[in-house]
Amino acid sequence: MEQMAVRTLHRNPLQAAWLCGLLAAQVLSCPDSCSKCSGPEHDQCEQCRAGWTLHNNTCVDIDECGTELGICPTNRYCFNTQGSFECRDCDPACVGCMGSGPARCRKCASGYSLTGSKCLDIDECSDRVLACHGLDEICTNTEGSFRCDCAEAFIHKDGVCVKKQQPRVQDKGLFEDIQDDEVEVLQQMFFGVVLCALATLAAKGDMVYTSIFMGAVAAMAGYWLSDRGDRLLNNFVRGR
Repeated sequence: MEQMAVRTLHRNPLQAAWLCGLLAAQVLSCPDSCSKCSGPEHDQCEQCRAGWTLHNNTCVDIDECGTELGICPTNRYCFNTQGSFECRDCDPACVGCMGSGPARCRKCASGYSLTGSKCLDIDECSDRVLACHGLDEICTNTEGSFRCDCAEAFIHKDGVCVKKQQPRVQDKGLFEDIQDDEVEVLQQMFFGVVLCALATLAAKGDMVYTSIFMGAVAAMAGYWLSDRGDRLLNNFVRGR
């Protein structure tokens, strides 16, 4: 079997080279922290990568945050990572910090005060001195600040709260809200009154009034049955 493997390697030099390289890589594979080593174990390092230091043949992470290497800009703090470091933002309550959270502030930001060991938001709306001065304003506390909103039915205008102007309501006519069925009743009443008056005059025997009465009945009946008469009466009743 071994002779067959040797023959295969002799016949295929590329495969032999690949196998030898794989074996060499396994033998000389160093830990991630090592740039040079004598073996694959962590205590077999001979030289370390950047961010690490050699101690008893072992590469140990350098805490840059404890040295001058970990200098971060204002209002950011140093956070150590494996082989390096990061600069992270301070809490909004801080002006400069030594770590994350409102308990690691060097100084409290505006709108915050030191309460115990933490910089906490000041509720300006509970302080009569800092609260909104306008009688028509409502104080709303926000994180690190506050705002003044106009009360209901008021709006901001030129920096002050003024009462909203209510839209003027146009005066309605006497019959503006009258319904269609009510119009029909009024039409019938109107015709009834006119016909009764003419009938009374005709009953006196005056031929002139009798003729007028008969003509009025015929005319009103025609208008009653026509769309034109209906429109005229509608306009009359609605005062248009």
